[in-house]
Amino acid sequence: MTTAGTAAPGAGGEEPCDLVTVPARQGLEAVDILRRRGAPAVGPVLHDGACDTLGFLVPPGTAAAWDLPGSACTRTSGRGLRLPELPELPEPAGDAPRPAGWLLPPGDTGPVTDPAVLRRALGEAARLIEAADGCH
Repeated sequence: MTTAGTAAPGAGGEEPCDLVTVPARQGLEAVDILRRRGAPAVGPVLHDGACDTLGFLVPPGTAAAWDLPGSACTRTSGRGLRLPELPELPEPAGDAPRPAGWLLPPGDTGPVTDPAVLRRALGEAARLIEAADGCH
């Protein structure tokens, strides 16, 4: 799936991407939501070394307008994050980065996740988690 205005990365990974990071639990719920809606609604997804966070690759420029509480979007355009390379994800406290691995690697998914679709899935995931945690 190519997002409007964004060319799909080629086999050599020519296109840069931004990275939306979220807590792993919310990210896994969002991946489930997106996959239930049918591929290729979700693009490549990274996990950090400790599996505390997930990172969704989104089109370059997404970081400029990303404001979803509980998540962060890192602008990587011009800083070398390109598919299929594995970047390092920032620590939650902003400390040194940790190595990452693929939860959903490039080639198994769409090229990137549409930010509007991701925002809805993350919101739905947060509501599901809140409801589940409230049922003690």
